[in-house]
Amino acid sequence: MVQLLTPEGERVEHPDFRFDLDDEAIKGFYRDMVLTRRIDTEATALQRHGELGIWAQLLGQEAAQIGSGRALRPQDFVFPTYREHGVAYTRGIDPLRLLGLFRGVDQGGWDPNDGNFGLYTIVIGAQTLHATGYAMGLQRDGVVGTGDADRDAAVVAYFGDGASSQGDVNESFIFAASYNAPVVFFCQNNQWAISEPIERQTRIPLYQRALGFGFPGVRVDGNDVLATYAVSKAALQRAREGQGPTLVEAYTYRMGAHTTTDDPTRYRLSEDLEHWKLKDPIQRVRVYLTRNGLVDQDFFDEIDQEAETLGEHLREGCKALPEPHVLDVFDMVYAEGSPELDVQREGFAAYLDSFETAGGSR
Repeated sequence: MVQLLTPEGERVEHPDFRFDLDDEAIKGFYRDMVLTRRIDTEATALQRHGELGIWAQLLGQEAAQIGSGRALRPQDFVFPTYREHGVAYTRGIDPLRLLGLFRGVDQGGWDPNDGNFGLYTIVIGAQTLHATGYAMGLQRDGVVGTGDADRDAAVVAYFGDGASSQGDVNESFIFAASYNAPVVFFCQNNQWAISEPIERQTRIPLYQRALGFGFPGVRVDGNDVLATYAVSKAALQRAREGQGPTLVEAYTYRMGAHTTTDDPTRYRLSEDLEHWKLKDPIQRVRVYLTRNGLVDQDFFDEIDQEAETLGEHLREGCKALPEPHVLDVFDMVYAEGSPELDVQREGFAAYLDSFETAGGSR
């Protein structure tokens, strides 16, 4: 397993991967992870107060998402699941836009072309096929293997250990390998497919499955933001150069629930959770920065205040999200309408207009 920063906050070397950024970048990663965790905890609280219908937590997976997200170039494209809130943050997506989906007022309130970040995918594993097809399209567009760093592009598909058992994921592996597609399959192995442990899903480490499809796999410490960045950067560059797909298994742990409708105390031991708390991805970077005298308390206080401001933005913004109109379904699904849909829309609008009150409003 690739590791460059231990849980005790000590830098270590690896023969194949190295972290090539400076300490300023590590400070930036710390900020990213703290703000990402605040997005998660704030959204969880909003759900508990009835403002969101559900929320998919990422507690404990901040390093996997920030490390891989910061390794992306602007021209790369991301196909997420429904838990990549940290990756969305690195792509410039306002986290308030994420809440609209879980509040039920839209189907994802951001343009995928803004930041090259696709809409969340609820169907488990389906996005890996989308990612592979998009990557094959990049090949045909001539933006792979040209040697132009500002033009060559790659795709990353995020999924969990549970999704690795889906047929869609395995089919995407076959297509990606057969066509040498420039896609990085990034599996966040958080040990639990809802209530099923990883031991019931596979007899070998997940990253080794890639060999059976004909491309390399790497296991990285998913709680180590430096290692995750280094491994993701190498895999993405390999894809951009035309060397094909890579499977990255970020070995981490879901410290929260699968979603806010889940009760993990019913199927896992509290001792396991306490063990993984000692590997907290944020804490190990904080220890590194403090131990090496790279920051003072003001640095942490400023980030904490920024997190408070972000939390206020999410609380106020969530409640102010506009309610959808029922006819939006005709306008927000297809890029262009059709005569048949136009007739359906007009008929449904007339039906709604039939529900008039004495005041003239529906």
